Amino acid sequence: MANVNVHSETAQDNIAPSKQSLSLAKTVDSQSVLRRLQSELMALMMSGDSGISAFPEEDNIFCWKGTITGSKDTVFEGTEYKLSLSFPNDYPFKPPKVKFESTCFHPNVDVHGNICLDILQDKWSSAYDVRTILLSIQSLLGEPNISSPLNPQAAQLWSNQEEYRKMVEKLHKLPSA
Repeated sequence: MANVNVHSETAQDNIAPSKQSLSLAKTVDSQSVLRRLQSELMALMMSGDSGISAFPEEDNIFCWKGTITGSKDTVFEGTEYKLSLSFPNDYPFKPPKVKFESTCFHPNVDVHGNICLDILQDKWSSAYDVRTILLSIQSLLGEPNISSPLNPQAAQLWSNQEEYRKMVEKLHKLPSA
């Protein structure tokens, strides 16, 4: 009988929650997301992964600036890209919005910096973290999915790595090797 009373009180609370309980729930959720992001920042800083980094922007832990360096032995070797990461209030249950802030000539990046990467969309999992996202984008640079490009010109040119490298160098003004 006690279980029924507890259940009915909970159901009643769900039907007509007070403003106070709603704001408390949002505060608890925000605190949980805040702790998760702080933990991810520490893990990323301690990881020692080369070529990736990200930090909160000023005083807002929900907005980060990231950096990715093109991997060795790819046409992007020596390039550095700036990214923005914007985390929703229901992170990690929803993915962050990630965009290239630097120009990136790539089959899976459009002219506005939007990225076509499955883990940032329909294949998102709360097990992913900032480190996973940055490493995945870094990997995507050298291994694009040319079957569903956001940038058809880049996808078409991809098969000719020499010409592609020239385009990347031109856009990023890389020093000659």
